[in-house]
Amino acid sequence: MSVRLRYEDGTIRIEGSVPADLPGVERDERSKTARAPAYRYAALRQALDERGVEYDDRVLDLPTIDPTSTYELRDYQRAALDAWRDASDRGNLELPTGSGKTVIGIAAIEALGTPTLVVVPTVDLLEQWQAELEREFDVPESGDSGARRTADSSDGGPIGRFGGGEQRQEAITVSTYDSAYLKADDVGDDFGLVVFDEVHHLGGEGYRDIARLLAAPARLGLTATFERPDGAHEAVEALVGPLVHRVEIDDLAGEHLADYDIKRIQVALTPEEREVYERHQETFTDYLQESNVQLRSGSDYQELVKRSGTDPRAREALLAKQRAREVMMNADRKVEELATILDRHRNDRIIVFTAHTDLVYRLSERFLLPAITHETPTGERREILSRFRAGDYDRVVTANVLDEGVDVPDANVAVVLSGSGSEREFTQRLGRILRPKAGGVSESGDSEARETAVSSLGGRALLYELVSEETAEERVARRRR
Repeated sequence: MSVRLRYEDGTIRIEGSVPADLPGVERDERSKTARAPAYRYAALRQALDERGVEYDDRVLDLPTIDPTSTYELRDYQRAALDAWRDASDRGNLELPTGSGKTVIGIAAIEALGTPTLVVVPTVDLLEQWQAELEREFDVPESGDSGARRTADSSDGGPIGRFGGGEQRQEAITVSTYDSAYLKADDVGDDFGLVVFDEVHHLGGEGYRDIARLLAAPARLGLTATFERPDGAHEAVEALVGPLVHRVEIDDLAGEHLADYDIKRIQVALTPEEREVYERHQETFTDYLQESNVQLRSGSDYQELVKRSGTDPRAREALLAKQRAREVMMNADRKVEELATILDRHRNDRIIVFTAHTDLVYRLSERFLLPAITHETPTGERREILSRFRAGDYDRVVTANVLDEGVDVPDANVAVVLSGSGSEREFTQRLGRILRPKAGGVSESGDSEARETAVSSLGGRALLYELVSEETAEERVARRRR
């Protein structure tokens, strides 16, 4: 055999008579070997096959597993999975929150029957995926050690996990991005499929190494918002595959998800707020004009941040921008409008979103709302969400924490007081109130209808967006129309 492929420390080592121009390969003439990043494994095999080169492939030596789920995919889920399979089991799927992306991931694991690594951004999602995999594949819970099946059983065995204080590998393993980053080169030849949940996180510089170091030829990315403002989704496409299927919220609203309305309410800044806003905003825009700086993308803004490290005026401009933003987003009349909305929807289940932790606590104290921020201990957060789910609480206020990665109980009204203004954030928050309709599926794949509160909206969801008029916030909101 003239060519041999091996996995070694996150790379594919190619020995023997290495053909020229193989994708991503760097040659070492002294050792007569070559290397490529592990993620190039599938492309290397394809290139060798196309050239008729015989090779001894020792990269993956994986068992066949037979996990079986009883869940039947809905038409739009089947279409998404089929699109991924037609793309040679590589690529990304974009579907709304609440549409059952987890179910599609489970169906992919079942279809390929190969050891699988599922990578998720948070410990909450780690536990949700583990519980769902155990339920769908009829695996006893991890705590039931006496009844657990062995790793070589025909259904794939128990579910492993990397993260949350546990490092246990099984044929099907769920990992946080942080744990996968630390372990990828050690387990890079142990999985034939990798599923990246909330795959847009993979665009982060460090997290990209997870995908680079894994040899898994089959790759599935799941997200509600694929494109990133900084353009990093292009790196995700290179590592996972292209966006092969997209389902818009409007494609499912009314049939599979609740119908919804968006109501944008403009509020005026107080005279004092207006003076502070205009003064700081002028400092920022004057610097851009004088320095001939144009902000067309997130990367342009990052360049400005870098410049502020050596340019005192750039630093002053960024601080002024931040102060103007705080005034715009935390305007007093937004709080007054929120009081009206809370009274109007006293029989509905409401999530209030803000951008700043200080405002969360201010609203929590004024309206007696349970509050969830990044400072909220995990146990307390779960208790709040549990009581929200049970109906003990019918409203909650949060700063960014519930945008993604948390199984949020049903709500039918969202109020966005402030945020980044990004399309991603807006879509995530809208998705938090688009409950599956009766007989639908939750994000975790629960096929039973979830309980909903008695609503004044006739089953529709409603998102309020409170916008400070004649500010940058208003301009961003208009671009979304």
